[in-house]
Amino acid sequence: MIEFKNIVKKYRTKTIINHFSLKIDAGELVVFIGPSGCGKTTLLKMINKLIQPTSGHIYVNGSDISAMNPIELRRNIGYVIQNTGLFPHMTIKENVELIPKLKGEDPGDIDKKTRKLLQMVGLDPKEYLNRYPQELSGGQQQRVGVARAFSTDSEIILMDEPFSALDPVTRTTLQDELFTMQKELNKTIIFVTHDMDEAIKIADKICIIKDGDILQYDSPENILKNPANEFVADFIGKRRIWNNPELLTAVDFMIQNPVKITAKRNVLQAIEIMKENKVDSLMVTDKNNFLLGLVTLKGIQLQNRNLSVEALMEKNVLSVSDDANLISVLATMNKHRIGYVPVVNKQNQLIGLITRSSILSALSSQLIDMEVAF
Repeated sequence: MIEFKNIVKKYRTKTIINHFSLKIDAGELVVFIGPSGCGKTTLLKMINKLIQPTSGHIYVNGSDISAMNPIELRRNIGYVIQNTGLFPHMTIKENVELIPKLKGEDPGDIDKKTRKLLQMVGLDPKEYLNRYPQELSGGQQQRVGVARAFSTDSEIILMDEPFSALDPVTRTTLQDELFTMQKELNKTIIFVTHDMDEAIKIADKICIIKDGDILQYDSPENILKNPANEFVADFIGKRRIWNNPELLTAVDFMIQNPVKITAKRNVLQAIEIMKENKVDSLMVTDKNNFLLGLVTLKGIQLQNRNLSVEALMEKNVLSVSDDANLISVLATMNKHRIGYVPVVNKQNQLIGLITRSSILSALSSQLIDMEVAF
């Protein structure tokens, strides 16, 4: 865990970081993002003592780094920068293995780890181990830089705009590989970028910084849905949430409190409830709101009015979870050729209903809000 506690950084009379406090949990990939000069790279470099704060403290796993030896601290923190920082006179193997050898790790273990890491970043060890950096493309060099950062077996990896100079295709590939590596190896990664699309794609949490202050620190989903202020909304882009439909979950476009009925009601009562609420179907739940089934007007209108709903309801009702995203919900509805689908929580309790109309309503209301904003 990393904690910034009341960090201030001044250069002469100018304040770069202003009483900055933040906790980063172990195993998270946190992105620092903000306008140029906001202090994000300064904060990153404070973690490995490349820059000293004017006041305040930084703690790593509860220990104040101000009392740590800088060399020892840096040997246990991976660091990736935009121009890779590879040593040109060393082979790829020598670059990746440098810190593990300085730490006295077993040579056999180092070799196995190096080969595994190169494979993880998409480089065949047989082809690349004995090459020199100048023999590689910029994207390949950056892959080596990522592998070297992970080779330290450190809990913390610092990444300062590592992919910003790469072409879009290579950049996207490396973002995917970094995300996969982080989930597999469970490192704590602090990643600086100026690209909001990149932040959304890789981050567990995003910290938006302006003039050395935190404007918002939250998950990408929550920041997109609920920007803290107008600056954040403008910075992330007011329409961006709709460009990332995978971040929209069922609760964002479902009808809350759908019309429902208990299984003990009869057909006559069910029809009257449908008429009263101007619907042609009812969700059937028990007293604890667990979803039991579904009745439709078409399915019951010719039945004996005294029959119970329980005897006539469809029991194998397709539903979606409350965290299902828009893409998967639409795929489900299209696959099964249905116009609506109930939403349930993890306990199978009914919490909403999605219809094509409710999706269109959510989309159109957002577009109206956008027009008003502009």
